Amino acid sequence: MKMTDARDIKADRATVWAALLSPEVLKECVSGTQELTGSPEDGFQAVVTQKVGPVKATFKGTVTLTEMVEPESLTLSGEGKGGAAGFAKGAADVRLEEIEGGTRLHYDVDAKVGGKLAQLGSRLIDGFAKKMADQFFTRFQEVLEAPEDEEGAPTDEPPEAKKKGWLHRLRG
Repeated sequence: MKMTDARDIKADRATVWAALLSPEVLKECVSGTQELTGSPEDGFQAVVTQKVGPVKATFKGTVTLTEMVEPESLTLSGEGKGGAAGFAKGAADVRLEEIEGGTRLHYDVDAKVGGKLAQLGSRLIDGFAKKMADQFFTRFQEVLEAPEDEEGAPTDEPPEAKKKGWLHRLRG
């Protein structure tokens, strides 16, 4: 399954780049993440629980960042094994473009599944993969655009829009 899209984010390119490399941000943006450890240089280890149709599985896998051209582009690649449910793997080529008022984030996603998951049918799997990519990049945009008060603490925005202090530490 392949998909392409773009998002306009109200943050400068350096901030968006730093967020893409942050394990805190990645954990916040991947739905179902229970654990994410590691670094951009060595890769991340992740534990993610997802439900695809009737199949619910906990995937253990890795996320690597390659082809990094700071602050312009990178490739996020992930692969996880979900035991009897099968496996999922995918990659997102991300490109950052400066625009008036922020950064345009372009992404091209390619995802594959195997095992019991693949038996669910391509329409269900393609829909799930598109939903996951949309959720990740929507959440990424929300985390970056959440307002902060003058001391850098999140404002009284809904909990799902708070930065949890990571952006302040990046800028600090």
